Amino acid sequence: MRRAVCPGSFDPVTLGHLDIIERASRLYDEVYVAVFVNSSKKGLFSHGERLEMLREVTEHLSNVRIDSFKGLVVDYCKANEIPVVVKGIRAASDFDYELQMAQMNHGLADVETLFMPTNRLYSFLSSSLVKDVAKWGGDVSAHVPQTVARRLVARLREQ
Repeated sequence: MRRAVCPGSFDPVTLGHLDIIERASRLYDEVYVAVFVNSSKKGLFSHGERLEMLREVTEHLSNVRIDSFKGLVVDYCKANEIPVVVKGIRAASDFDYELQMAQMNHGLADVETLFMPTNRLYSFLSSSLVKDVAKWGGDVSAHVPQTVARRLVARLREQ
């Protein structure tokens, strides 16, 4: 069985993330979307909320599993017998950073990395940018799934 992982913080999941996940699901028998716990970062959404949103927006993909992990992505890969990390690349700056990570992951555990260029519609999109636009009242409905947009607006109202 061919397995891959799409790791990230997904705070929140965007249509760019979803595009990479959907494309990976056509290439692999199983795709794990792993929300990594980073205790040094305080997210807008709790870890549990991010998992829940990902489950909602990927429920149409029968071969996608939503999971979480704390630690190194290569340890997650070893524990789940996953030989490939799939990463979306928006620009050269992403590639520079992700190449270093890919080389480290390969050196640590022989884990390969597949770089997938983002759909041009999402080449500028990041969770941070979406949160910033939403924080100032901008419409982000074209950049995140509807359920995520609703939660984002509600969360920002609470603050």
